[in-house]
Amino acid sequence: MTDAIVTDLKSRARTWHRGNYFEDFTQDQVFNHHWGRTLTEADNTLFATLTLHYNPIYTNADFARSQGHADAVVCPLLVFNTIFGLSVEDLSEVGGPFLGVDKLTYHRPLIVGETVYARSRVINMREPKSRPDFGIVTWATTGLDETGETIIEFQRSNLVRRKP
Repeated sequence: MTDAIVTDLKSRARTWHRGNYFEDFTQDQVFNHHWGRTLTEADNTLFATLTLHYNPIYTNADFARSQGHADAVVCPLLVFNTIFGLSVEDLSEVGGPFLGVDKLTYHRPLIVGETVYARSRVINMREPKSRPDFGIVTWATTGLDETGETIIEFQRSNLVRRKP
């Protein structure tokens, strides 16, 4: 690129704020996280192989059908990580240490090719005594299929930065 083009692009560039600070959250606030994600056979096979989940129900459709499923089952850890990941931009993108997951419940197996969506609700907010530049927020997150049926639920907490 020429210097003139680069200068022009830089002059028009704008900061796009992503994520929320502690002060942006309110009790019972609901986030319908964007986009969703279709979990494909490639996603499932690669994830199961890389994480050593060698149960054939995840990688062998014939075996999964013999066990009563419509097709191969998506590895539950992939389902969890996908739903968690869909929530990051709204909930913890600004940064702050992850404090943990509680009350993780899988409601039904997800089948390869299904699409998942995520929704979260603020269930607790508090100010830590030792970290005045952060707040602690806990969310209840629900993973839903394309019909709105609940697939997974969990709670997670993060230290969330305060506004500068």
